[in-house]
Amino acid sequence: MTASHRCGWCGTDPLYVAYHDTEWGVPEYDARALWEKLVLDGFQAGLAWITILRKRETLRAAFADFDPRIVARFDDTDRARLLSDPGIIRSRAKIDSAIRSAQLFVDMQDRGEDFSAWLWSFVDGAPIQNRWSSLSDVPAQTPQSVAMAKALKARGFNFCGPVIVYAFMQATGMVNDHITCCFRCDEVRDLSRTF
Repeated sequence: MTASHRCGWCGTDPLYVAYHDTEWGVPEYDARALWEKLVLDGFQAGLAWITILRKRETLRAAFADFDPRIVARFDDTDRARLLSDPGIIRSRAKIDSAIRSAQLFVDMQDRGEDFSAWLWSFVDGAPIQNRWSSLSDVPAQTPQSVAMAKALKARGFNFCGPVIVYAFMQATGMVNDHITCCFRCDEVRDLSRTF
């Protein structure tokens, strides 16, 4: 597949191209996987997504394969370990945010609230199927991402402004923003289901 048949944002880096071709925009319904992606998007704040992709496996190892129940119990020893790990993003605020979000995730789960269903409710349980002809048409945020960001912040989540949340929604298939000439546009559309 040539670059002209892909969304231009992924460029030619093989890791970025593979991410575009196999993950980005594919509807994700697993609560733990959604939480991981939200945490990774938080780590991205101020950085390029390719930086996170390059560090994703190291981040997974450092954060117990993003098991929220384990991460929720991280203590000062774990924080010190994470802050000294050169393979991850060593931001105290982002590390603390990841731990806090794990605690919030576990609290929701323990109260019988499905994190996945809650997040998907912001798009009425089904992916928004956009038909952008150019990357310049794609918005940085939408009313849905503003609403989700506000709700996440109200629950205590950090690093989840409306722009970060929109990127999260695009990546997890809550929104199909593959441009119309991209070979993945219709493929991703066919993967959609509703709750």
